[in-house]
Amino acid sequence: MGPTQLMAQNHGKKTNVFDMEEKGFALFHSSGIPPEHIEKPPLKRKKGPAPKMLGNEVCSVCGDKASGFHYNVLSCEGCKGFFRRSVIKGAQYVCKNGGRCEMDMYMRRKCQECRLRKCQEAGMREQCVLSEEQIQLKKLKKQEDGQARMVLVHQNSPSPPVPPPKMTAEQLDMIEKIVSAQQQCNQRSFSDRLKVTPWPQISDPLHREARQQRFAHFTELAILSVQEIVDFAKQLPGFLELTREDQIALLKTSTIEVMLLETSRRYNPETESITFLKDLSYNRDDFAKAGLQFEFINPIFGFSKGMNELQLNNAEYALLIAISIFSADRPNVQNQHLVENLQHTYVEALHSYICIHRPNSFADAKLKLICGFLNVPDINVPLCANLQDHLMFPRMLMKLVSLRTLSNVHSEQVFALRLQDKKLPPLLSEIWDVNE
Repeated sequence: MGPTQLMAQNHGKKTNVFDMEEKGFALFHSSGIPPEHIEKPPLKRKKGPAPKMLGNEVCSVCGDKASGFHYNVLSCEGCKGFFRRSVIKGAQYVCKNGGRCEMDMYMRRKCQECRLRKCQEAGMREQCVLSEEQIQLKKLKKQEDGQARMVLVHQNSPSPPVPPPKMTAEQLDMIEKIVSAQQQCNQRSFSDRLKVTPWPQISDPLHREARQQRFAHFTELAILSVQEIVDFAKQLPGFLELTREDQIALLKTSTIEVMLLETSRRYNPETESITFLKDLSYNRDDFAKAGLQFEFINPIFGFSKGMNELQLNNAEYALLIAISIFSADRPNVQNQHLVENLQHTYVEALHSYICIHRPNSFADAKLKLICGFLNVPDINVPLCANLQDHLMFPRMLMKLVSLRTLSNVHSEQVFALRLQDKKLPPLLSEIWDVNE
């Protein structure tokens, strides 16, 4: 039960290469240099689909077999990868032969400066290079949009008229309880803020002691968040019906995803910052100063921004968190059938709630496609009022897919922290080192 994994990413550089090259060509042309010695500027390929490959094309840089048009130029996989790495790293190469190397399949391995220059002369454009993070975010958005559009597929026969949706007394009572529980848990975290190591006032990002204090500050905030999640989960109707082993299994593997949902709830789009404990706000640079990598930081802020655009209220966040916790496909869950039934209760409640409180939202009566993708049972709830408007319900469920991706990125961040000899507190180590 739960979303399948996606692959979830840094900073592409942009320079107007063609303007510089065209001006340089004009200067050479007016200088009296013979035409045969003038290097012509690269031709811009017309916009639109790339021409069909015949199979005998060669790389414009080294002469190897071309695999397609990359960064505006017909090139091989090797030169494509070399140009991409060079742009992302901002690499500066030095030629041992004074920049006079003739580039071919042999010399491409020997002289990086001449190879990069040949890439540029052939017409490769730096602004076409996307960072790993941009590629991952692009794939993630495409996946979400694609799955949302799938819900618009009409069934073979028209749906019969259905009565307006209503919420049961049990659903109303459940939502009231979990919203109240969430507020109580948040309030307890606010009262523990004095226990957190103060954020150092030293601005130097390389100051060793200040970096250690910042890392301790963030890990202590994470501990408060974990404790808050555990307290909230225990108050979810149905959670204590599970065995202790299943409770631990669900909490271990869902904690980071719930933390990210809570983080998105605290995102401020105006300042592009995240606020913890009422008035402790942090931007991307603050996360980096604490020792986290931008490969992890940027997807967090991207996800938070996307969630903020949905404008969810406390009830919708609480229900979405409950759905995330009750995922039967988590490792080491024994009674999957019970967990599945519990999750179904919260999915139905969220669907009914959206139909009533967001009457212009679209949600298919059974959402067969989206529920099949998430392994959620069919939802026997009436249609929302406007079938052709927004796709709020499936968009919310698709955010759980994004969370699985971010969970994988988080695992890579934890591994990177180990390589930096940054030791996590015992509670975080126990929660996050699931596979050890």
